[in-house]
Amino acid sequence: MSMAGNLRRVTALGAVDGLRRVARLTRRSRRVDLSHPARSPLGSAVVNCVAYRDGVRIPEGRDLVDTVQRIRKRDEGFVWLGLHEPTDAEFAGIAELFDLHPLAVEDAVEAHQRPKLERYDDTLFAVFKTVCYVEHKELTATSEVVNTGEIMVFVGPDFVITVRHGRHGSLGPLREELEADPRQLSKGPAAVLHAIADHVVDEFVSVTDSVQADIDQVEADVFAENGARADAGRIYQLKRELLELKRAVVPLARPVQELAARPARVVDPEIQAYFRDVSDHLLRVTEQIAAFDELLNSILQAHLAQVTVAQNEDMRKITAWAAVIAVPTMVCGVYGMNFDNMPELHWRFGYPIVIGVISIGCFVLYRGFRRNGWL
Repeated sequence: MSMAGNLRRVTALGAVDGLRRVARLTRRSRRVDLSHPARSPLGSAVVNCVAYRDGVRIPEGRDLVDTVQRIRKRDEGFVWLGLHEPTDAEFAGIAELFDLHPLAVEDAVEAHQRPKLERYDDTLFAVFKTVCYVEHKELTATSEVVNTGEIMVFVGPDFVITVRHGRHGSLGPLREELEADPRQLSKGPAAVLHAIADHVVDEFVSVTDSVQADIDQVEADVFAENGARADAGRIYQLKRELLELKRAVVPLARPVQELAARPARVVDPEIQAYFRDVSDHLLRVTEQIAAFDELLNSILQAHLAQVTVAQNEDMRKITAWAAVIAVPTMVCGVYGMNFDNMPELHWRFGYPIVIGVISIGCFVLYRGFRRNGWL
């Protein structure tokens, strides 16, 4: 029986026949990423469960508990267990087997946590926010730009447990990449923790580059010839999505710095140097997000200024035409009072002269407003 099948027995989720079927499925899909938007094809929260020694995958034992005990007895190797959105019942047996702290277990099951790092005796519990860029043909006021998820990581002297929440952030490719580098994987569970942190931060870099393209497009539209007609809702939407990205990136700085600077039993000193590199990349992303926020504020202010200028221009045009129309309105209003003793009322050329005066007055006002840029 495979380790993944036995793990299902530990979590009390299946019968013996089901475990054998899952074991066969696991062996056939050794190189396949078993993550799924909803659940693993294994039929439970278990995505993968593999043991390593000296950076090399070792054959699966007959029993997960026996495998863990043998690893601890020999004091070499570790187990990497991957889960996707486990329930309390599914995680109960795992927590008991690896002696995980109840508070960390509660956070791992419920999710919706801020990025953080907790220490429980010889076990580290790290929370990472994962992000992905949502492709869209055109940015609108309701477009989703950034989608977030979570990865919780339990790291002990001889085990790594990853709990993933969300529809992205699969660790299958990362596992294969690590298995292709036995030298790095031989450094133990801390190497997996570093690889996950580096993977998450690399995704931050990729997403910020994509968001920058959206910001550049909005900036170009705002400063175009008809920039005042640009949709301000797109700017607000980008700011909302940028805030979502900021919530994932900025709180992670302290946990990564702590991993890079503060010694831990389960983190090899050589691995700490790698965390310093991750911290540098994270700092770059943080600064880039801050710059994006300032740029969006400037774009929004420029757009509002353009709208104000456009409104002022419209008001000047309306005022100028109102002044032009006021001339015939005034004259016609005077002659419309029907008095007998009106100037030139009974004169043969009175009407043409009045029309001429009105036309000249309107033309003079029009030329004056046109020369001043009001019309």
